[in-house]
Amino acid sequence: MASALPAEAVNALVATLDALAATDNTIRSNAEASLNDEWIAQRPDMLLVGLAEQTKGNAQDHMRSFAVVLLRRIAFKPAPGYPEESEKTIYDILNDVARKNVHDLLLASFAEEQVVGVRHKVCDAIAEIARHGLYSSYKWPDLLQALFSCSKSPEAAHRESAYRVFAAVPTLIGSQHADILKGAFQAGLEDQSQEVRLAALRAYCAFLLEAGSNTRSTLSVLLPACLNVLPPLSTTHDSETLATALTSLIELAETHPKMFKNYFTMIVQFGLSVIKDKEHENVARQAALELLITFCEGAPGMCRKEDSYASNLVVECLAFLTDVGAEDDDAQQEWNETEDLDADESDANHIVGEQALDRLARKLGGKTVLPPAFAYLPNMISSTNWRQRHAALMAISAIAEGCEKIMKAELSRVLDMVLPLLRDPHPRVRWAACNAVGQMSTDFANTMQAKFHERVLSGLVPVLQAPEPRVQAHAAAALVNFCEECDNATLEPYLDGILERLLALLQSPKKYVQEQAVTTIATVADAAEAKFVKYYDAIMPLLVNVLKAPDAGKEYRLLRGKAMECATLIALAVGKERFAPSAQELIQVLGSIQQSVVEADDPQASYLIPAWGRICRVMGKEFLPYLGAVMPPLLEAAKLKPDFAVLQDDEEKEKYAAEDGWEFIGVQGQQIGIKTTVLEEKCTAVEMLVCYAAELKENFQPYVGPILNDIVIPSLKFYFHDGVRSAAAKCIPRLLDSIKLAGADVKSVWDTVAQKITDIIKAEPAAEMVAEFFSAWNESVEVVGAAAISAEQLAAFITASESQIQDYGKRTEARAEAAHSGDVDIEEDDDVMMEMEDDEAMLAEMSKAFHMTFKTINTAFLPHWERLLPYIGAFLNHPEQSSRQWGVGCIDDLIEFCGPESLRYSSTFLEPLGKGLTDPAPEVRQASTYGVGAAAQFGGEAYADFCAAALPALFQCIQIAGARDDENIYATENACAAIAKILRFNSSKVQNLDQTVVAWIQTLPIICDDEEAPYAYSFLSELIEQNHPAVTSQVPVVFKAIVEGLEAAIMTEKVKERVVGATKQLMSTTPDASALVSSLTLSCVVFWSLYFHTGRSDRVVAKRSLKKNITIPIPSIVHLTSP
Repeated sequence: MASALPAEAVNALVATLDALAATDNTIRSNAEASLNDEWIAQRPDMLLVGLAEQTKGNAQDHMRSFAVVLLRRIAFKPAPGYPEESEKTIYDILNDVARKNVHDLLLASFAEEQVVGVRHKVCDAIAEIARHGLYSSYKWPDLLQALFSCSKSPEAAHRESAYRVFAAVPTLIGSQHADILKGAFQAGLEDQSQEVRLAALRAYCAFLLEAGSNTRSTLSVLLPACLNVLPPLSTTHDSETLATALTSLIELAETHPKMFKNYFTMIVQFGLSVIKDKEHENVARQAALELLITFCEGAPGMCRKEDSYASNLVVECLAFLTDVGAEDDDAQQEWNETEDLDADESDANHIVGEQALDRLARKLGGKTVLPPAFAYLPNMISSTNWRQRHAALMAISAIAEGCEKIMKAELSRVLDMVLPLLRDPHPRVRWAACNAVGQMSTDFANTMQAKFHERVLSGLVPVLQAPEPRVQAHAAAALVNFCEECDNATLEPYLDGILERLLALLQSPKKYVQEQAVTTIATVADAAEAKFVKYYDAIMPLLVNVLKAPDAGKEYRLLRGKAMECATLIALAVGKERFAPSAQELIQVLGSIQQSVVEADDPQASYLIPAWGRICRVMGKEFLPYLGAVMPPLLEAAKLKPDFAVLQDDEEKEKYAAEDGWEFIGVQGQQIGIKTTVLEEKCTAVEMLVCYAAELKENFQPYVGPILNDIVIPSLKFYFHDGVRSAAAKCIPRLLDSIKLAGADVKSVWDTVAQKITDIIKAEPAAEMVAEFFSAWNESVEVVGAAAISAEQLAAFITASESQIQDYGKRTEARAEAAHSGDVDIEEDDDVMMEMEDDEAMLAEMSKAFHMTFKTINTAFLPHWERLLPYIGAFLNHPEQSSRQWGVGCIDDLIEFCGPESLRYSSTFLEPLGKGLTDPAPEVRQASTYGVGAAAQFGGEAYADFCAAALPALFQCIQIAGARDDENIYATENACAAIAKILRFNSSKVQNLDQTVVAWIQTLPIICDDEEAPYAYSFLSELIEQNHPAVTSQVPVVFKAIVEGLEAAIMTEKVKERVVGATKQLMSTTPDASALVSSLTLSCVVFWSLYFHTGRSDRVVAKRSLKKNITIPIPSIVHLTSP
């Protein structure tokens, strides 16, 4: 075939290709320059046609391969001379003749190429061009017919190539009739050639991923033929090919797991047979495990119904977990001595088994996973084989989160298994025990710390002195998990022992041990807060010395970064006064380090950003002189854009190391990579902008304009990282506050921001993020005030809210259907529980946004808010407790801020509000009782009948069994306060008013709800001042309620003063006051005595007095000495 190019052009291109393949760097660099400057920039048509000709006609295999790879890479580069936003590629700008030449040459090569590797690269190029053509103006009319013809070729290699292209571009055949597709796939899946069957399987799975439900249903009858491809691969132990086939099925199972329902038992049996067969390479066994685990994530109900599924998979995961570490001593020594703790072991069996067990537990829950797991774990824990003990500990770590509800009840017994192994003779077992303690400290947060701190810390802290550095470091890491969820009072007795050992670790010869010690000290300081002051003088100078030391090389930069983190967290813990003497020195050191950071990958830069923010939080406005130096790198980091890489083949991925922060996903045959470390740095920077705006207030106003326009608003749609979006949302109200406090025009800025917020709320699919944007609206409205808010903004806000309410309704319906069908167990499925928690958080923030809008503009909100009334009515009668609670909360705000105007909507809410007083859910009762109280206080005479009618239910709410238990106390106290509001503000229709007042006094005290307590105790004071019979007839009850309320320290100062004055009046007119005091509990007596003696509430002193067993001065009305 004659060339379409002039001979001199062909010769020049061949010479360029030879030079590009040269080993000499100079020759290759010159050739690359020629390719870019002379060919791509000036004659791209000739270049791609010439490469296609070389793909077809070059005599050398490697040059044909090189030419087609180069063609594929160059074709879809941005077209020279076109603006970036046009998204034009070189292939788009080819003239029609050149493009047809390329098409014809590639099809000819496709049909004629005999070398498998070259033909596969030709297939990849054809697929890439076809994929691009689906979304471009050019067409390739001959391609589909050529591929179908090739799929029927007598040559197996050609048939395989056709299915290879179908697999890469499944949408290419999407327009074909289902019967045609069925015939083509069936022929391929039943082909005599294994290679063809495998290619057809991949094409079939890829097509089903893209197909509509009708087509997918038609083609699902081929699933048995598809699955029949697998057994021969297993029988011959062709592990690599089997893994490839299983990977295609995994992708299909992720999206359409229920397609496999009729064949699930067979799939489970086959998968288990592969997993158990140790003659298979790990790649096949792991792929089989992955396939089975994938089903539990997509169709957990189907998995629960399959008897052999969970029990067998748990056993196989445990077996995988035991496949850890080599037998010889050299391997153990290598594990002890390695400096690379981040070595990639993701493909090791023990890691795969651990992750699989975690996923099983999260989806199937403790009722399904724990019985088979604990049938083996006790024996494994007590085994003489260290791998068995190690596996058991890692299994406990893996299942703890998913089985949290059931395991929490047995936590003491689980710790009996785990904690003794902190003293195991084998270092890897001790490491695993530390891992289990750390994981459980997170998964059973608060319970571990509150109930088992002595057992855990007495076992864990000595491990900091283990002879092996890796064990030391992991024990310190476990302490981080424990301390993050520990209050300072619990931690205080252990601080000496912990810090003594951590300081010793700072002297370790292993840099990673030093780094972990510094991180743990920082966490301990953060948890200990002010109690860390006594260690300040010992630790802060050490950290400053680390920072002041000369740069000893790149490998020590991370240590310095962690020292910055630790020093500034300690500063936060001890506070401004204690930090002040060290502040200047630390600031100077950090400034010096900032000036020395010049390399893009220097980790110190990412630690400096939050370190400066913490110092600002400690110093407040005294930090202003340093702001000019801190802001430029901060703003630069906040403007970072994500680094992307689009790879054509796996070989290129080697250039992008995981340890440098690169993560990849496969998209339509390509590998799309993003550098996540850049995203984290950007997120931290935006979070620090929130900090500076909050701390510096009006002094931050000069920076607000550029930050808002260049960083915050664009970051609201930074979909690569939710943390960035969340921080940007949090930044908005702080920036608006800076503008307002500086006396600048806040309305014009709010006009822009409000539209951005409502637009995003309307379209955002993730409930977790929606909550952040509702919060931004709430806090911003509080800042800008009524004058800045327009009717158009309110209308847009309600439209956006309506969209989210509709989406929430769809999600709840889908969950209900899934639960009804058995597809999910809501109580056991971690992912479903998290989704529900996100929904509840979203509704809570929406409610707060409504609350603040009502509070700010009152009845002006009604014309817009009333559009939501049908939804609110549905929520009020919803079977889910959280929905009813939300609906009642909306009505509470309506009544509180619109008063009598709210009654025009009474047909929607009055009856559900009354029913809510006796709702089985305490959260609904609390919201309902609050609403009744609001009606009494703000509704006026129009609500008088309703309030009077509500009294019996309010008293009933207070009198239920366990009314003052933790889960009921707020509903009970809200009911008490609601009765007080009715009696105080809206009692005109109350019958037997005096008797009702008597009964109300007996519902006191209020000792938990600091919002409702002032109403109740103000009313009680008023009754005392009036010498009301309800008080004088039951003075002991009144006196006890007052003392308990004062002891709880939940009254405002104004109310407290009034209560104290009224109580003194009551005491002065009571004949036997001594008897009243003597009837109190010791705690109340001591507290009352101190309060009466000093004239102030000193709850802490009273508690300490009891503990120290001392005598306290008692007023003359009664003489009592504490025991």
